[in-house]
Amino acid sequence: MFFKGTKKRPNTVALIEPLDRVGGMYNAFTGKEQTGFWAKVNSENLDTALDWVSDIFLNSKFDEKEIQKEKGVIIQEMKMYLDTPVVYLQDVWEQLLYGDQPAGWLIIGEKENILRFQRQDFLRYKKNNYLAQNTVICIAGDIDSEVVDKKVQSYFKGVKTKASTPKLKVIEKQKEPQVLIHSKKTDQTHLGLGVRAYSLFQPLRYAQVLLATILGGYMSSRLWISVRERRGLAYYVRTGSQSATDCGFLVTQAGVDHTKAESAIKIILREYQKIKTRKVSKSELQKAKDNFRGAFSLSLESSDSQAAFYAGRELLTDKIVSPDQQIALIEKVTAEDILKVANDIFQPNKLNLAIIGPFKDKEKFQKILKI
Repeated sequence: MFFKGTKKRPNTVALIEPLDRVGGMYNAFTGKEQTGFWAKVNSENLDTALDWVSDIFLNSKFDEKEIQKEKGVIIQEMKMYLDTPVVYLQDVWEQLLYGDQPAGWLIIGEKENILRFQRQDFLRYKKNNYLAQNTVICIAGDIDSEVVDKKVQSYFKGVKTKASTPKLKVIEKQKEPQVLIHSKKTDQTHLGLGVRAYSLFQPLRYAQVLLATILGGYMSSRLWISVRERRGLAYYVRTGSQSATDCGFLVTQAGVDHTKAESAIKIILREYQKIKTRKVSKSELQKAKDNFRGAFSLSLESSDSQAAFYAGRELLTDKIVSPDQQIALIEKVTAEDILKVANDIFQPNKLNLAIIGPFKDKEKFQKILKI
């Protein structure tokens, strides 16, 4: 709805044309803990970008007719996600972990709510959440910081300064392995098998990142070799690590033939068990560190990536950790740290399995969740 017009730019065409004229890139995104608005332009068009972002952020109209029209678009977007199991699997996984609380809800929302929302709902939400206290503005590129600071103060002077509503803390409860099946007729079974892990404020999360990398972070990782190369069970298999402000997880995802789902799960669990009983070698650990350093450096080559990195750190942790400092923290991780984390998180009562496929009975999967 922020792209539907402001007081100064009353409709979509008038709104997006200024950046189109200068070859700019622009968009917005929503995550579980942050919403972002961004524009990327040639440095000589800095004022154009600041004027545009501040205008949609502060002055969007939320026209009732546009809201009703956009509902149909969002519902089609929702259907697209539901028809893309490799994408929707992440939502099923988070629903399994967190259930009926914000961390477990779909970001896009439920169809019933989308159809119910009215203009006053948008205005009330914006009034209570789009505030100076929880807003970070980050500019990266060929700039003069003092000049930019003055410009930001000018363009964003209309930001409200009332106190923001604190985020609801994630509640985690789990006493035994859990399984959630999204029953759907698909050509292959998509599964996410993993565990609860560490938040952004837990120092061991850096070891968690490397643990995930060793298990399934690249094409020579343990799970890629054991699941795909040796047995040919999956086209894709990967392990990822995610940390939020008050929770986190490590999960391996794969797409396999329906008849091979149980075999794939057992192999993944076997690799989890192996890495918690035997220290990784010095060379394997160094390879994971080198991989992180290289991929991390490449990810920060563009100015918009730099802005996203620093803004995210400031917004979520209230602390700037430079790329060099982050790499240094990764380099400090030892094989003993990896072993400690593996033993802490790979426990039966932390195991979770999310599945999208033509299954209804979860008992057969529940029985093999042992480690």
